[in-house]
Amino acid sequence: MQVAAGLQSSSLLETGRGRSKGSSRIAYGFSLVKGKANHPMEDCHVADFFSINKQELGTFAIYDGHLGHSVAQYLKTNLFHNILSQPDFWKNPRAATLNAYENTDKAILRNSHELGFGGSTAVTAILMKGGKLLVANVGDLRAVLCRDGHAIQLSVDHEPKEEREAIERKGGFVSLLPGDVCRVDGQLAVARAFGDKPLKSHLSCEPDILDISLEVTDEFLILASDGLWKVMGNQDAVDLIRRVKDPESAAKKLAEEAVVRKSSDDISCIVVRLQ
Repeated sequence: MQVAAGLQSSSLLETGRGRSKGSSRIAYGFSLVKGKANHPMEDCHVADFFSINKQELGTFAIYDGHLGHSVAQYLKTNLFHNILSQPDFWKNPRAATLNAYENTDKAILRNSHELGFGGSTAVTAILMKGGKLLVANVGDLRAVLCRDGHAIQLSVDHEPKEEREAIERKGGFVSLLPGDVCRVDGQLAVARAFGDKPLKSHLSCEPDILDISLEVTDEFLILASDGLWKVMGNQDAVDLIRRVKDPESAAKKLAEEAVVRKSSDDISCIVVRLQ
């Protein structure tokens, strides 16, 4: 663990790196900063390469818990395992991911006596053989691809005001009270999440899923929590780190810039260098 110079002692910065063990030699770096709230860090991440069925997979994710970090930690331990253990993953990874998200949410709700009544948002990315990339998300975490210097958002921000109709059809409501942020039933500022048992009848856990084939001009992938995206646009983030070749330094630079821009939330970033 490293602490970045210039950050307040309350904003502990953890960084790390790794790379593909196969021929692609894709490298990644991550950086996590504790926000200013008076509770433990609620973000966690996954960044790893491993082989399964003689194929190397890159698995990357950020989970942002709320009302505690128990659900986020559960996702860190279980979600990728649930996706990859689906019997149809290799034939239909999109359907496997959809089923795994749903089944994982049901397991979280069944174990709410241990995990509590909080929840978590999530963004996951799986790099597969042949340059295939599968991105899924629930909530307001975000995946952004740099393609020839241009930022391409690969995920969908699930905001209550955008999904008001679906929430109201389930018997819920969207309100600005308390405060000035739209919330489901006046409580949760995202329209989709894992867990959140008291709100689940009005709250979806269905992910948006995008599967694409990477192109030769694709330079890097950013996964980050809303602690970054609240203060930085997609293109801003891409421009900031495009010339930073080391992905750990790039992730660290994004997190530090978010702090400079007065983000008070937990900040988590993963940068995957594709070239």
